[in-house]
Amino acid sequence: QVQLVESGGGLVQAGGSLRLSCAASGRTFSRYAMGWFRQAPGTEREFVAAISWNGGATVYADSVKGRFTISRDNAKNTVYLQMNSLKPEDTAVYYCAADINYTVIMNEYDYWGQGTQVTVSS
Repeated sequence: QVQLVESGGGLVQAGGSLRLSCAASGRTFSRYAMGWFRQAPGTEREFVAAISWNGGATVYADSVKGRFTISRDNAKNTVYLQMNSLKPEDTAVYYCAADINYTVIMNEYDYWGQGTQVTVSS
């Protein structure tokens, strides 16, 4: 069992930056690949980024490539999402998720956090 708690969301102007954190409980965090997803009002949840269990592999949605960076610190049981050059269309609730498999497929993730709101003003 893995419990996830996101933090770091907030209101930022377009062009600004935020760093989201996702703290995981349990001693098996390092076994799991981690992903970030987001959901804007009236839309379906979508993939943002994922990182393998040891950080050796990462993958990004085209819409955030070059602006967002996913990383993890297994000693701290935490995964991060550094978001730069934010745009109003990045406004959404951001969720972290954990799965044994390194995947971009939302339905394959077994564990989810409660989400943190990111709002980017124009």
